[in-house]
Amino acid sequence: MFINRFIDLINKRAMLVLIPRIATAIFILLQIVGMIAYPGGTLHDVSTEGYSFTNNFFSDMGTYAARNGDPNYLSMIIFAFSLTIVGITFSFYYLVLPNVLGEDRINYILAIIGTVFAIGGSICMIGTGLTPSDIVHDPHVFFANNIFHCFLITAFVYTIVIFRSEILKKRYSIGYGLFFISIFAYVGILQYGPPATAGESELVFQVVSQKMIVGVFCFSVLHQTFGFAQSGVLERI
Repeated sequence: MFINRFIDLINKRAMLVLIPRIATAIFILLQIVGMIAYPGGTLHDVSTEGYSFTNNFFSDMGTYAARNGDPNYLSMIIFAFSLTIVGITFSFYYLVLPNVLGEDRINYILAIIGTVFAIGGSICMIGTGLTPSDIVHDPHVFFANNIFHCFLITAFVYTIVIFRSEILKKRYSIGYGLFFISIFAYVGILQYGPPATAGESELVFQVVSQKMIVGVFCFSVLHQTFGFAQSGVLERI
């Protein structure tokens, strides 16, 4: 198949270790820069100056105008660029995984399923960055929420794949299992948690929950890279 020949051309060590680490570092750095560039304003207080870590969502950085009404062009561009980098990186990362962890027919089929949803989630990442919530709110919410819906399935499937695989140690399946539980909890918050519009405490709860799941996301990716970086792991494929 063409897709398999294409994957064979990809340097697996670079795609599974080096590039995800660089992309994660760039993402974190750009989020910090975007926060610094954000003019100000929160959902419940438009008079605040700058970005509030507990009262501003990540998506606030991606709006055309800040919540205080000031232009937000720089932060918006940074936000879109950072999510595009991560979305493209994750698409290729998960595209390679079935060829690495699909040691038998069951693992290969499960890995393909996990990868399909991962690519869907990666597309939603890019879509989230390219849809400012103050201009195209509904598409933005659709993309933002489906990042986690897609990766919920990916995390569940790859927990099984890694557990069944002989490539990575079993502790990496435990890490992916914790990743799945974290996303499952956050999806529950999205569906049943108090709306951020209800009050400031509810806003803080939603914002901090979002920050935590993004942190777990970054840690999970970095954790997996150490598994693939171990001597002899990728050489066995």
